[in-house]
Amino acid sequence: MSSPSLALSAAGAATAEAATSPLQGQRLQQAVRRAEAPGRLVSLLLVLPLLLYGAVFFLVPLAMMVHRAVANPEVQEALPRTAVALAGWATEGGAASDGPPPAAAAALVQELQQGAGSRQLGELARRLNYEQAGYRTLVIKTARQAAALPAPPPDAASWLAGVDERWAEPAPWRALQRAASPWTAYYLLSALDLRQDDAGRIVQAPADQRIYLDVVLRTLGIAGGVTLCCVLLGYPLAALLVRAPRKFALLLTLAILLPFWTSLLARTTAWIVVLQENGLVNGLLQALGLVSRPLTLVFNATGLYIVMVHILLPFTVLPIYSSLKGIPPHLMRASASLGAHPVRGFLAVVLPLSMPGVAAGALLTFIVAAGYYITPSLVGSAREQMLGYFVAFYANNTVNWGMASALGLVLLACVGAVYVVAASTLGVRQLAGLK
Repeated sequence: MSSPSLALSAAGAATAEAATSPLQGQRLQQAVRRAEAPGRLVSLLLVLPLLLYGAVFFLVPLAMMVHRAVANPEVQEALPRTAVALAGWATEGGAASDGPPPAAAAALVQELQQGAGSRQLGELARRLNYEQAGYRTLVIKTARQAAALPAPPPDAASWLAGVDERWAEPAPWRALQRAASPWTAYYLLSALDLRQDDAGRIVQAPADQRIYLDVVLRTLGIAGGVTLCCVLLGYPLAALLVRAPRKFALLLTLAILLPFWTSLLARTTAWIVVLQENGLVNGLLQALGLVSRPLTLVFNATGLYIVMVHILLPFTVLPIYSSLKGIPPHLMRASASLGAHPVRGFLAVVLPLSMPGVAAGALLTFIVAAGYYITPSLVGSAREQMLGYFVAFYANNTVNWGMASALGLVLLACVGAVYVVAASTLGVRQLAGLK
């Protein structure tokens, strides 16, 4: 074969290969995907229990908490016709007109007459009492007298004013109109010391009702102070664990992990015994002549910090220990060989490399501390109660799920904001230990 023929044959083969190579590549990718499909299915089945657990025990309760914080079913369930009549209540000059619609007054009397003594009426009275003090008594009193009527009165508005003169004022009707919507921002606004006035504007709550922002700041301050103490105590302890002999490190690790093996309630109660005026600490201080009278170490901020630091210290030590353990020891020797003082070598080499562990431990400690409820309730005074106490109070004592959920969302937002700041500063991978 001549040289031109050989060249043409080679060119044709190259062209055919170039034309078929994309098809071969696609077939190869399809074959690889088919081969990897069983492995991906197995991986998905292995992760599926974790995904279900997270959905059932985290996402569903979170969705329920959000719903409870904005749900407002009481008026809709107890006074559906009154709610419809008030929905079209006109406004004049930006404020509600003086008198309610006659249809709303008539519907209110009939529905109070029908629902007297029912569970829905009790929940309605409690909900309206949040909007205006004394509304609970007003609703129950009116319902009792409406139940005794042989027939609906011809002029419902006049009859209501005769039962209680407050019905002749626009304020109760405006409060009822605000509460008639199936959704409300009342609980979320109250959790931020805000309220909605009669004109619909969002304003600050009265001075004697502004308590929750102070509680939020107190919660964040206590959690931050406990976290700082845990970091200052936990870093040297973690460094000692890294450098200590094996037997001593094992004993020290057992001492650090010991709080995990004891009930939180038992640990808190034991600290009350230790820190009380006749406890071990005061007895030792007096025996050594350091104090002349017992110190007040419990039921105040001092006792709260002592107990919370002791309980939360392992959450700080373990991430820092893991970070320090992964730092090669020859780095400090290299810095010393270059003439660096050990302190300078630590500040320039070890501390920066251990910061992901410090940040992870501090963040974990802060998150756990911010949600504490039992320890502040038992060890702290009324001035040290944190946001968890009020969430439990509304959930257990007053059964006000809306307010409890709103306060829980505020706490969740604060913790989420702290996490976002930490993640944007150090990175999510470093916080998770995935450098």
